[in-house]
Amino acid sequence: MAYIKNLYDHNFLEYASYVIKDRAIPHVADGLKPVQRRILHTLYEMDDGKFHKVANVVGQCMKYHPHGDASIGEALVGLANRDLFIDKQGNFGNIFTGDPASAVRYIECRLTPLAKETLFNPEITEYIESYDGRNREPVVLPAKLPVVLAMGAEGIAVGMATRILSHNLVELLEAEIAVLQGEQLLVFPDFITGGLADVSEYNDGNGKVLVRAKLDTRDEKRIVIRELPFGSTTESLIGSVESAAKKGKLKIAGISDFTAEEVEIEVRLARGVHTNETVDALFAFTECESSITVNLMVIDGARPVQRTVSQVVEDNARKLVEILKAELKLEERKLKDKHHAKTLEQIFIEHRVYKRIESMKTADAVVKAVLDGLKPFAGEIKREVTVEDVETLLKIPIRRISAYDINRAKKEMQEISERLKQIRSALAGIVEYAVDFLRKLIDKYGSQYRRRTELVSLKKVDVREAAQRNLKMRYDRDTGYLGHAVNGNVLFDVSPYDRILVIRRSGAYSVVDAPEKLFVDKGMLYCGFVDKELVFNVVYRDDATGYPYIKRCRIEQFILNKGYSIVPDGCTVLKLTTDSDAVIQCEYKPKPRLKVLEESFAIADYLIKGVKAGGVRLANKEVRTVRMAAKE
Repeated sequence: MAYIKNLYDHNFLEYASYVIKDRAIPHVADGLKPVQRRILHTLYEMDDGKFHKVANVVGQCMKYHPHGDASIGEALVGLANRDLFIDKQGNFGNIFTGDPASAVRYIECRLTPLAKETLFNPEITEYIESYDGRNREPVVLPAKLPVVLAMGAEGIAVGMATRILSHNLVELLEAEIAVLQGEQLLVFPDFITGGLADVSEYNDGNGKVLVRAKLDTRDEKRIVIRELPFGSTTESLIGSVESAAKKGKLKIAGISDFTAEEVEIEVRLARGVHTNETVDALFAFTECESSITVNLMVIDGARPVQRTVSQVVEDNARKLVEILKAELKLEERKLKDKHHAKTLEQIFIEHRVYKRIESMKTADAVVKAVLDGLKPFAGEIKREVTVEDVETLLKIPIRRISAYDINRAKKEMQEISERLKQIRSALAGIVEYAVDFLRKLIDKYGSQYRRRTELVSLKKVDVREAAQRNLKMRYDRDTGYLGHAVNGNVLFDVSPYDRILVIRRSGAYSVVDAPEKLFVDKGMLYCGFVDKELVFNVVYRDDATGYPYIKRCRIEQFILNKGYSIVPDGCTVLKLTTDSDAVIQCEYKPKPRLKVLEESFAIADYLIKGVKAGGVRLANKEVRTVRMAAKE
């Protein structure tokens, strides 16, 4: 048993770690989950500027992804519909209506220029073996953008989850510029579906966001939904409106979907109902408004960590500087190698060093002859000449030597020298170089990524306030049932979201949602909406002594559907009223030497106390009956 338990514990931890790191949570460095990274890497390998069948991309990607073609195709469509890194051709579905994409054999895709410019550089990328050891795949891509914030992500793993909202690309780049300049610029979500968003409780990526559809309310008899809130489609939103209408939460004559390139859902209102009366109900009872809770969980290094949006922007800005520095140093090294080779070639041809090898009999003698021929020019050569350099010179064909253009060669070397100076200058001011890089991206792509979601201050609609009170609360005294599905006397109009205070004949009370059918008692004392300012005046009798008491209180605190008592145990309620100006008339039981059999007491003469407090004794006499009379 101990062996099995240890095996189970080990395998569970392995599984949990795998799901967290390799499937559900994106990596902060490039903002991608493994399947997304493998798709983009495959597209980069296949890239020839033309569109590729998605089926071919999926097949190629299976070299790296061990979970089958269905997961790859679905992830590719989702990645393409974010309109950042994949250029699409064909039916990739509709993010507004929720319609699915065509089969992968019918649609095509390729990398966008933005992706090729900001995500890839194989020479500074770390690779590992693929799952079968036949290929190599990147650990993370050298992304120059905060991809995880630009695309957003959702994932559920063992014991943790992530929900990251998408942000505007240009605003993210501007925030990175601010970080590099020692400032801070907050960024907020931006959704491809548009709509309205209240980010007052966003909490830098770990709070919540209130989103709404954008409504056209100019016509008082119809409402047109022009933009969707994040997380909804036209199909799901229409379904929520129809469901609310069936439940009587709003009154409509019909709903039509005219969505094409832009969202257009027309809600026609019922006769006698106007736009201003319906808007709040749409927000309260349909998908026109929803609250999104967010949690920015990412993989950093080898562990899942919780970050804020500001921290991710700062991390990416620092990483951008490192990537640009690595690329500049790589280019510098290549240019130095090229300049060295060009210098040797120029000397070898211009000063006819190749003539020295004509009389040599052995390979070693040939190499030595070339090395000796280059020695007089050591001042022009910046580094040591190696045997490999000589071998390269010896491979120059005669045709190239005879057609050698000295002026063109010098011009090329001059251009290389100028570029090396630029690189050294950029490395010396790498932060300014990074800022300039980001500004160029904004100038180049800014027009493609304008903000779509309007940031506004919204007040969440209370469903109780928005609900229409179109149900009749009835009470059947003969059966003791209360509710809007009961046959009896009408008390007042309610909505399903109203909370009702019910006080029974015994003095027991509770607060409940407006009931459909609830047994309360055949002698209910009170039924009404919860009003924490309302004063209840109760006259009750102590069953042990028969003495009358008065208690005045407000019902201010309660737990829904929990039972309470307005009078102490061992007491019987005689009268209850909310009229604080009334007079209590007590009639006592006749007893020997009892001369006064009736007394009156003004309710207003007694203090209002807490609902748990005891009452005030009115008399040391056994009460027979109690009546309430108006104050004279």
